[in-house]
Amino acid sequence: MEAVNLKKKECKIVVAVDESEESMYALSWCLGNLFSQNTTNTLVLLYVKPPPPVYSSFDAAGYVFSSDVITALEKYGSDLVNSVMGRAETIYSKFSSNIIVERIVGSGDAKEVICHTVEKIKADTLVMGSHGYGFLKRTLLGSVSDHCAKHVKCPVVIVKHPEKI
Repeated sequence: MEAVNLKKKECKIVVAVDESEESMYALSWCLGNLFSQNTTNTLVLLYVKPPPPVYSSFDAAGYVFSSDVITALEKYGSDLVNSVMGRAETIYSKFSSNIIVERIVGSGDAKEVICHTVEKIKADTLVMGSHGYGFLKRTLLGSVSDHCAKHVKCPVVIVKHPEKI
C-alpha cells in the first residue's frame, strides 16, 4: 500500500457519518488528530442513506401506498440527512477555521457507496467510527468498516468510542 503523508499541505479526508454517537466521536477524533493549523485540508462528510424503497401500487398484503405515505418517507430521509449534517457542523465548527468542508450524500448499500466515493474523489484517508459489535452480530450483519478497510486504496482509520471499548 502506498504511504500517505498527512503532513502535506492539502489532504482530502473523508469521514463517514451517520446517526450514531460513534460516527460523531470519529469526526471529533479526526479533527483533533489529523487536521492542523498549518494545512489547508478538505473534510468530506459522507452520509449514506438507505436506497429508496420501490413501491408498487399494492404491497404484499394488498394495501395501497398513497403518495402521502411515500412523500412522508422521503421527507423523513431528508430530515435525517439534515440532522446528521447539522450535528457534524456543530462539531467541526469548534475546530480550525481553515478547514474546507464538503458534504456528500449517497444512497444505497453503505459499504459500496463509501468505497466507491472514496475512490472517485481520490481521498487521502477514510475515517470511520466503530459500532463495537461483538463477533456474532458482526458476523451476521457484516462490518462496514471491515469491508471498507479491505477494499479502498487509501489508509482507513477506524475510531473506537472510548466508552465502547
